[in-house]
Amino acid sequence: MRIALFSTCMNDLMFPQAAQATVHLLRRLGHEVVFPEDQACCGQMHINTGYYPEALPLIENHVRTFAPVLDGEWDAIVAPSGSCTGSIRTQQAMVARELGHTDLATKAEKIAEKTYDLPELIVDVLGMVDVGAYFPHRVTYHTTCHSLRVAKVGDKPLQLIQAVEGIDYVPLPDADVCCGFGGTFSVKNPDVSSAMLTDKMANIKSTGAEILVAGDYSCLMNIAGGLSRTRSGIRAMHLAEVLAGSQDDPFIAPATTTKVGA
Repeated sequence: MRIALFSTCMNDLMFPQAAQATVHLLRRLGHEVVFPEDQACCGQMHINTGYYPEALPLIENHVRTFAPVLDGEWDAIVAPSGSCTGSIRTQQAMVARELGHTDLATKAEKIAEKTYDLPELIVDVLGMVDVGAYFPHRVTYHTTCHSLRVAKVGDKPLQLIQAVEGIDYVPLPDADVCCGFGGTFSVKNPDVSSAMLTDKMANIKSTGAEILVAGDYSCLMNIAGGLSRTRSGIRAMHLAEVLAGSQDDPFIAPATTTKVGA
């Protein structure tokens, strides 16, 4: 397959290892990955805060940049983020239509149909669960709110994790409960956000895991910050980083990438 990567602005600017691991994994599985260089933010931050007119140019850019998928130039679009995948599916067309841009909304809907969060692409499109990954560590998995409730990836991440060779997976208590980030929620409601994060960290620590895994670096950034401040010794990693390497073809994030919760 020929797959276009939407890296997302959070990953591109702060946590490129998620996008790099996604490319490494898909190429290891025999697929071609292309990176459309005109991509930018999907507009989620603006939309979630009510700035629809300000989000419109970002939606226009996204549709223009990823339009080749509509002509069959690419087979699919992958994003290592349930949050951004959810926004592309549920928000872009809605905003365009509400602002009177019907043609843009129609194209956005068609592009959304070809856009997948990484675990969806692997399980639903590529038809795989065991990707030949090797990761000999004790891990637990946080189910991010947007991946569960908006992108609706279900248990696909757990299917992939449990098929990894050498992994010691420990279920996370209340894994589907929000970590307190919620984008601007954590800024507007810091006390509530901090209380939610405290509960999340307590559950993570109770597992005895070395590494917390999730499918969104936005949530990982929030949780890892708390784990680092409390000197827990627990690291945070994106699901793609866990799946990327095999025994014969390990994935090592470049030294320039941001360290989270180290």
